[in-house]
Amino acid sequence: MKLADLAQAKVLIIGGGVTGISVAEILENIGSQISILDEDASLLADERFVTSEYALAETWDLAVISPGWRPNHPLVQALNERGIRLISEIDLAWHLKCELRPHQKWLAITGTNGKTTTVEMTAAMIQAGGRTAKACGNVGDTVVGAVEGKVDYDFLVLELSSFQLHWSELPEFHASVILNIADDHTDWHGNFENYVKAKLRILDRSQLGILNGGDIAVVENTSTWKGKKVFFSLNSPKPGEIGVVEDLLVDRAFVSDTDEAEMIAELVDIQPMSPHNVSNTLAAAGLALSVGVSHSSIRQAIQAFRPGRHRIELIGEKDGVAWINDSKATNPHAATASLKSFPSIIWIAGGLAKGASMHGLVCEAGGNIKAAILIGKDRELIAQELIENAGHVRIIRVDEGSGEDTSLMEKVVMEAAKLAHNGDTVLMAPACASMDQFISYADRGDQFCQAVKKLVIQ
Repeated sequence: MKLADLAQAKVLIIGGGVTGISVAEILENIGSQISILDEDASLLADERFVTSEYALAETWDLAVISPGWRPNHPLVQALNERGIRLISEIDLAWHLKCELRPHQKWLAITGTNGKTTTVEMTAAMIQAGGRTAKACGNVGDTVVGAVEGKVDYDFLVLELSSFQLHWSELPEFHASVILNIADDHTDWHGNFENYVKAKLRILDRSQLGILNGGDIAVVENTSTWKGKKVFFSLNSPKPGEIGVVEDLLVDRAFVSDTDEAEMIAELVDIQPMSPHNVSNTLAAAGLALSVGVSHSSIRQAIQAFRPGRHRIELIGEKDGVAWINDSKATNPHAATASLKSFPSIIWIAGGLAKGASMHGLVCEAGGNIKAAILIGKDRELIAQELIENAGHVRIIRVDEGSGEDTSLMEKVVMEAAKLAHNGDTVLMAPACASMDQFISYADRGDQFCQAVKKLVIQ
């Protein structure tokens, strides 16, 4: 598909969120005739938006589908039955990239937990090596926006969700990473097996797979893939791997002789130095090394890098108690990693579980939990697992009252302050999505931070 074809095309954009609007603006600039379909009827005031009846009655040259739409949605099925070509924003970006940025290389990262941090860290490492790179995809700019923008980046580093991978067929990656695979989004995919299949699609067009050798699900599910593999883990690396030796991150994969080793960085260079953040750093280093960034440049980037907000974010300390915001821990796997980073925790959790089980989280990290303050629609899933498998944990449920002067998060923080003592960590790692009570995970994290600063750290 060439720009000339798009300039004359009648395109239906399915989904009017950030991705859909970005696609619409770029296609309009190219000259496409676009219409946008969204299930939010209030958007129909914008003349670009159309109803599903209109969408099904018209003839389209192409439909660009936003990642959240399920393949079994009636509209999607109807368009498929009519033979209308459906592509993802990622596929559209690839078409544009091949014409506008033919020398640009793409790197990709997926996983249940840690994607955003690893994408941003990889871009920082490449930049430290003197090349231009942009973190995009499920973080920051859309991929189509990064391709079509004014800067001709040497590399795009894509964060790809299972939804985006499900809908994407075309992109080719110089290298890709699978950070981890754990139960998540089974409400969308139908079952865990389909979720895994979506994640593994990242390898279909990858020259190199950088894989978490410490994650059993990753190792087992990539065992039949025939491409070149580099494993990373928190263990001492074998030849051809990246790992940790005592207090050093060590490369035995991208060296001239894999019987030798090269230091990437020291553990103390990584902040926060939690196990899952060390793992993320190893993955990012593998991607940077695969495109020729030097070990010294990578270390420089690691030393300067700090994760974005809402990712194990220290709000402050008071009377020996640390208050940590990890609102981005929106699934059990991410929350488990946070919980395992601290020994005595007042845990704030709950929200929308998205079909995920809390059993593994409680069995693996329940020993670190002193008390749990539970909120949200699916909090009883967590409460029941704690009752059955971590009976020592005190459970407190906090509800949002109507017409009260005190916000939900202020009530949560007041309860946590009663329970926490010197040496404890108050950790908000919800293990659930936020949209039952908050606009987004960022809104949830912001409200928590504001309540802590107002009531505790003044």
